[in-house]
Order: sequence, then structure tokens, then C-alpha cells
Amino acid sequence: MKKNEKNQLTEKEKRVLYGLVRFPHLNSVELSKKINVKPSTIICIKKRLTREGYIRKINLPILNHLGCELLAVIYTQFNPVIPLKERIKTTKKTIEVFEEIIYSIGEQSKGFSISFSKNYTNIVKINEVRTETFGKLGLLDNKYPDEVIFPFKTSKILRFFDFSNLLKDFYSLKEFNYKKTNDSDYFNTTHKTQLSNTEKKAFIALIKKPQSTYQNISKTTGLSRHTISRMKNKFIKNKTMKQMILPDLKKLGFEILTFYHIKFNPHKPPSEKDLYPLDSPSTIFFASKKFETVIISAYPSYQKYKEDEMKKIRILKENNLIISPPLIEKYRFENMITIKDFILKPITEKIIKD
Repeated sequence: MKKNEKNQLTEKEKRVLYGLVRFPHLNSVELSKKINVKPSTIICIKKRLTREGYIRKINLPILNHLGCELLAVIYTQFNPVIPLKERIKTTKKTIEVFEEIIYSIGEQSKGFSISFSKNYTNIVKINEVRTETFGKLGLLDNKYPDEVIFPFKTSKILRFFDFSNLLKDFYSLKEFNYKKTNDSDYFNTTHKTQLSNTEKKAFIALIKKPQSTYQNISKTTGLSRHTISRMKNKFIKNKTMKQMILPDLKKLGFEILTFYHIKFNPHKPPSEKDLYPLDSPSTIFFASKKFETVIISAYPSYQKYKEDEMKKIRILKENNLIISPPLIEKYRFENMITIKDFILKPITEKIIKD
């Protein structure tokens, strides 16, 4: 059996997978018109993909609309002598307990995390605990953890774990000529939405149990199904919540996840137009401010990774956007461990209950 052969999808399953990720808010009838697959087939394939762990649904809180001021990316080089499991055991007790951290990846000699925070002070506290813990245990490899702070008011979050362009390219679905997705509509505004106590209860329940039916959420919250449905539609309409379908890239056969931290030429900060060529189909996360950017990309093979990396470097050099090489770290799906995988309820509660 060839590598990943057991996880290969049929052509219809590929189309449905792409459609679900690209249009997570559509029902089966609406999605059918987009991808030309029968509604009954979509329902059947969606159940199978969910049951077998290819996809999962989350309701993403758009926390910059609820009081969060920034998104933070922290990455660290570790002493490779310390076993990965030992390091993760320590971080789960001391660092990962912070509500702000929603996503965290670790490999033997490196790791990174993504956090939402109400203010810079909270991120500083986390990083101080992180540095002190790692330092005492000899986990740091002669360097402090690096932090890249993206205040929502002065940054562009162009892509936040949007896998649709990646899947379209991976499965060569060229017939779907839809406009390229962009998350800036969600993250590049900072108005604060006030929620009533009832809305807060429904909001937290929807974040905590995105797969649950309205009936089940009704039982746990005491709110009617109609109320929950109405409020969810309101949250999505006013962009305090976004429905997302996340694919399991390892299960689909992807091999490499790459973390790019690019510091731009201080004499020539890029315009937004300059950034777009860096947003290749492999990009799943793209955050930028005036003088630096962080990009996270996924690749089905080492060759695809090298092709994209060289293209990015060429764009940066030809446009005189950098004066030193960017930091590029490769993670192999077979070796890395996801420590926190979109754990959203704690920070949501912390923000909206303040």
C-alpha cells in the first residue's frame, strides 16, 4: 500500500471537503449549487468525513470585537537534549494553563503558540513565566523566546487558519473560480460589541460545543432552541463569531508545516499590495504589521515546500523588502505534537465576563 493510500478521498469527497471548508456557513442545498454535488451526497460525505476525523467544526470568537486588543505569536528554540514529552508535561502545568493561548505546536527542538489578549500586560506575564520556567529547567537553547505582537488597530490579519485555498490547490480544483478568501473583514476592525447576559450565555455555549445541536445547547443553558439559533445568526451577522471547518492535514497526507517570521527593510516597509504575492495557496495563517510578518504554511511534500520558500525569498529580495534572511522553521506532521488545538472557551469567558 502506498503512503497515505488508505486516507485517499474520492473525487466527490475532495469537492465536498473543499466546499465545506470554503463555505462553512452554507447548508447542503446551498453548497450543492456551489460545488455541483447532490445535497444528499453532501450530507452523507460530511458525516463520513466528520466521523473519521478528516474535519471538525469550530465557532471562532472574533475577540477583537469583544475587547481583545492584540494577537500574539511566540516561538522558541529548545535544548534538543530534553525529551519532547517531558517538555510538554512541564508546559501543560505552567504555561498552557493560561487562557490566552489558544493554539500551540511543539517539536523536539522548537515550538510556537498563538494567543489572543485583552492587553499587552497579560502577554508579558505569560512570556515571563515561559522564560523563567524554561530557563530553570534548562530547556532554552541559548536564546529567549521570541514574541511578535500584532495589535489589531495597527496590523493586518489577512488569513486566520483558512484552508480553502490550500485544498483547492492540493486537489487541483481549478473549476472553482471563486474570489480568494481574506479574513481582514473580521480582524482588522476593533469596535466593541456589547452582549447581554443572555447573549453571553449563548455565545460561550456555542464556542464550547460547536458540534452540539441547538436542542442539546438548550438543555445546558436553559435557553430555547429558537433563541440560540437567533442569537447565533446575530453573532455571525455582526461578525463576533465565525463558523469554520478545520481539516486534519496529517490525515490528508500533508508532510510539512512551516513557520516564517519576516522582518522587513526598515527603509522600505511593504505596502499591502507588496504583501499579496507572499500569500501563496499554501498559506493558512498570515499576520502582518508595518515592519514584520508571520506566515504559517502547509505542504504535501518537501519539494512543494522548497518551491514555495524559494519563491517567497525571491519576491522579498527582488523588491528589496528585507536586509537579512527571514527565520524559517519546518515542522514535520509525523514528529510534531499539537498541545493546544483551538481551545477557545477559556479566553472567550475571560474576555466577555470582565
